Amino acid sequence: MDNAKSVKVKGGALLSRLGFVREERGEEGVQRVLGRLPDADRSACSPILTGAWYPFELNQRLDDAIAAEMGMGDDVFLVIGEKSASHNLAGAHRAMLSPGDPHGLLRRAPQIYQMYYDAGRRTYERLADNKAVLRTYDAPTFSRHDCLTVVGWHQRAIRMCGAKDVRVTEAKCRAKGADFCEYVCEWA
Repeated sequence: MDNAKSVKVKGGALLSRLGFVREERGEEGVQRVLGRLPDADRSACSPILTGAWYPFELNQRLDDAIAAEMGMGDDVFLVIGEKSASHNLAGAHRAMLSPGDPHGLLRRAPQIYQMYYDAGRRTYERLADNKAVLRTYDAPTFSRHDCLTVVGWHQRAIRMCGAKDVRVTEAKCRAKGADFCEYVCEWA
């Protein structure tokens, strides 16, 4: 894809990923992950600024390096998404939570999306008292790993609203050839 049209991600997303590695493997693990990156990426990561924008492709290469380091397969990205939600929604983005009302959080999905990505959009549709669907459109870049972090993020965020038996399923994925990504969110 044309880099001029590439999505950019906030440094906070990169820091959450490295924070997970640090928590699980210590600073040595972080250094091994960074060591797997090309020199230009390592330079861009020194330091990572929470509010700065970084190329989505850097995020992808970091994801690949983390997957290689952690050896958990794709499950690592679900966990990274959950850890990111826990960290961000306990701090800077706490106002996005709606205790006792997962729909209150999910209604804010378009705004939450814009906090992490500079292109594309996410929509929210209420399907039932305990079910909603989120759809991501128009992002010029995407990856399976990033979609899995979205699943993990929303699973944890919905639980943080007080819901039980949370399931977030990616019903459609651009990385698998769909026209948009669709996340079905259900809870008890």
